[in-house]
Amino acid sequence: MRKALTEQEMHNLAMNHVGKDLEARGFEFIAINSKLKKHPQFVCIDKTKQYFFVIVRSVLLPENPNNYDIIWMESFKKHAREKNAKVLYAGVGIGNPDGEDLPVYLNEEYLIEYNGIQVIETNLN
Repeated sequence: MRKALTEQEMHNLAMNHVGKDLEARGFEFIAINSKLKKHPQFVCIDKTKQYFFVIVRSVLLPENPNNYDIIWMESFKKHAREKNAKVLYAGVGIGNPDGEDLPVYLNEEYLIEYNGIQVIETNLN
């Protein structure tokens, strides 16, 4: 019997995808948090020892994965400034190839929309 992915399972799928991208870009992982609505999901450093807080957001297609809550992001940017970290955002859209009204099923093909990592400016507005 087919089993639809839970919101947490979709989030984990998105995190795996983003984690591979971060790894390919040479980031070193300091901490990983895969719980929904716990931010950041990844704390990484680059070769210069700069800290990065990476926020991963998964959405069900056709919702746009590149959109995020701007007001919430302002409070998160404040937290990053306090920790001398930069903020990266990775939106991942996941969908069923047989139709947008269908769920994504465990161990079945899926569509993915991932436009890479966005740098979020932490300067005061």
